[in-house]
Amino acid sequence: MIGGLLSALVLVFLIAGITMMFWKKTRNLGRIFIMLAAGMVFFCGWIYFAILLISNVHQNFYFAVISIALVLLFILLGLALWKKLKKLQFTLPVLSLLAGCLIVTLICNGVWAYHEKIPTFTESEDLLARYAPTNGNLATLDQPATLVLEEYPKLDGATALYPIYSAIAAAVYPENVAKDTECSTTTGAYEKIIEGSADLIFAAAPSEEQLLRAEQEGVELVLTPIGREAFVFFVNSKNPLENITVEQIKSIYSGEMTQWSALGVEKLGSIRAFQREEGSGSQSTLQRLMGDTPLMTPPQEDVAQGMGGIISKTADYKNYANALGYSFRFYATEMVQNDQIRLLSVDGVAPTTENIENGSYPLASEFYAITRSNADKNTRLLVDWITGPQGQELIEKTGYTKK
Repeated sequence: MIGGLLSALVLVFLIAGITMMFWKKTRNLGRIFIMLAAGMVFFCGWIYFAILLISNVHQNFYFAVISIALVLLFILLGLALWKKLKKLQFTLPVLSLLAGCLIVTLICNGVWAYHEKIPTFTESEDLLARYAPTNGNLATLDQPATLVLEEYPKLDGATALYPIYSAIAAAVYPENVAKDTECSTTTGAYEKIIEGSADLIFAAAPSEEQLLRAEQEGVELVLTPIGREAFVFFVNSKNPLENITVEQIKSIYSGEMTQWSALGVEKLGSIRAFQREEGSGSQSTLQRLMGDTPLMTPPQEDVAQGMGGIISKTADYKNYANALGYSFRFYATEMVQNDQIRLLSVDGVAPTTENIENGSYPLASEFYAITRSNADKNTRLLVDWITGPQGQELIEKTGYTKK
């Protein structure tokens, strides 16, 4: 988009300049337009490349250095032509500079295109539709639900747990009520349960900030364990690493360990350790894992906002060869369906369902049905049903480990 806009502006200035040069009286003005076009390409190309460099888009820093060196080379070439070909005045130096700047622009767009093609570990557009209560992809009970409610609690929760509470709604609620089940992500769900616009949410344990917010609002949250899930770390499938220790994870995410060579992996350079946004279930889990070890600042990216504003946010995971990321097992393997990542064993134990059930995988943790302490009768009945045989059946059939 940036390259297309820049090319259009340059084309306008070039056409105007060339047209004016056919008229003797406006020849100098035409040359000025061409100079403006060249300067515009050079300036925008330089700024564009600087943004990419600052954002650390490139896997290899030297690629950026070489590209900037090419810009300087073309500037020197333009100056040399200016000195030797004075009689031709602006034309050849400007064309040389223009050619150099266009090359820079093409390089920038090439790098950006390469960056955009790298898979992002994120939700596909149809993810929520795939697991909607009215969709046939959900787990179902062998027998009709035994629970009968007089009123139906409003459900919400984390994206990673949506297949569970969507299946619960499909099993217990009438279809016209079940279809309104929401998925506001962990952050949004905690906001809703605290403000009272949701009756029951499904998520990992709250962050310290979420607990503080509840306390400030005078809300007491009740967390009922309903299952267990593995917190997993993953790398690009071409990365030869297969195992990582808890201590190495802490060292990486504190910023102490920065090179793949420290993990026995050569030729991958620095570790690009991605994080999730503050308040998400996986980010809160990482913070609990880190304990008293300070967590380093995550990679950032600039995003456009309304009214032309730009803000910085935590960068989404991009599957670079040198990337490291984390999530929950079911979300990473079943919901996102990214076949270009590989889950790592932790302390020599793979994150399989069996290892979660027998307790040998070290980063397995509980997830919860969360209510307010003053929850109504129907909400409490639903939580009891979820922890009972039929609720646990749905959790296990979905692909999670029951409590």
